[in-house]
Amino acid sequence: MSVPVDKDQLLVAMKKSQDALVKKLLHIPADQAFIPQLKGHVQGTQMSAANLVSYLIGWGEQVMYWHQQERNGEKIDFPAAGYKWNELGKLAQKYYADYAAITSWPVLLEKQTHTHQQVIELVERYSNDELYGVPWYKTWTRGRMIQFNTASPCKNAATRLSAVLKK
Repeated sequence: MSVPVDKDQLLVAMKKSQDALVKKLLHIPADQAFIPQLKGHVQGTQMSAANLVSYLIGWGEQVMYWHQQERNGEKIDFPAAGYKWNELGKLAQKYYADYAAITSWPVLLEKQTHTHQQVIELVERYSNDELYGVPWYKTWTRGRMIQFNTASPCKNAATRLSAVLKK
């Protein structure tokens, strides 16, 4: 799939990547979901499917938080407070820890689905011009920043899960 260039394409990409991801997540047995068997987001580390889902929840909630900061007239913390763009591996590990208390695979999956739906609703509130007509962060549009942190990671996660499901 090509990079979305408008609101409709962004929504399609988000829904398509989420649907493909959910199909794969539903094939992960609950007793395997918390066992590290995937290449982690930091070189030389392993993560579980649960960590991967936590990562997706973390980014979805981060996107929502950016927009909350903007609505409140605050400076937006890109990518997140205390992290730089070259520290995304550390940020991933923070997201794993943020949701580590959720030890039920179905509950974690439901949280990811709910977070994804919140971001869809966020996108739906913006016009095409607000999403793609002007830069929002440096040279990146709002739509592109949302895509970078939702649809793209979902697609990547589905690819990572394919390797585990073939075992």
